Amino acid sequence: MINSVAVGIALALIGIGVLGIVVSGIRNLINGKSEIKKVTVMLVPILIFVASYFAMGTFEQAGVLTMVVMMILMIISIVITGTRGTFKF
Repeated sequence: MINSVAVGIALALIGIGVLGIVVSGIRNLINGKSEIKKVTVMLVPILIFVASYFAMGTFEQAGVLTMVVMMILMIISIVITGTRGTFKF
């Protein structure tokens, strides 16, 4: 019983944190403190999750696939950035 309450409280705190981040991002866009291009990059994991959910059918598989795809994208970006820095592209 206490475990489910603790998990519920943890999820609620995560939800409040995400909501605060979204509100802050929208406020910064309205005030001109952030560029729309930089903010839309944050939508990439959400779009990958939605696509993988429709492809896989369950939240668990979609979450794992999203993690794997994001890790692959991270490795590719590190290689590209390193190559660009090494060869001055």
